Amino acid sequence: MIRHCVFVRFRSDVADDEHTAIHADLEALRWAIDGMDVVKFSANVSPEPFARGFSHGFTIDFRDAGCRDAYLVHESHQRAGTRLVAALEGGTDGLMVFDLEI
Repeated sequence: MIRHCVFVRFRSDVADDEHTAIHADLEALRWAIDGMDVVKFSANVSPEPFARGFSHGFTIDFRDAGCRDAYLVHESHQRAGTRLVAALEGGTDGLMVFDLEI
């Protein structure tokens, strides 16, 4: 299984309802992409001082690397990703992605 971990720094002018809409866009991909499973979203709740400004994150579990790879190139993911990046501080500079094999 692949756990796709994404950490973001939203711009301060981005409203909570836009966060919710972005999350909904990504959650909706579960029905379009085979092997895409659990999607979890949260603000950072760690008391440790190591977040480096990343205020929110989400994870997506995929059955395997092939399913993750299909997600990466899927047109609906591309649209959702464009919307997400537009809401971040510095565009892709406000984004960190890390995939774990679990």
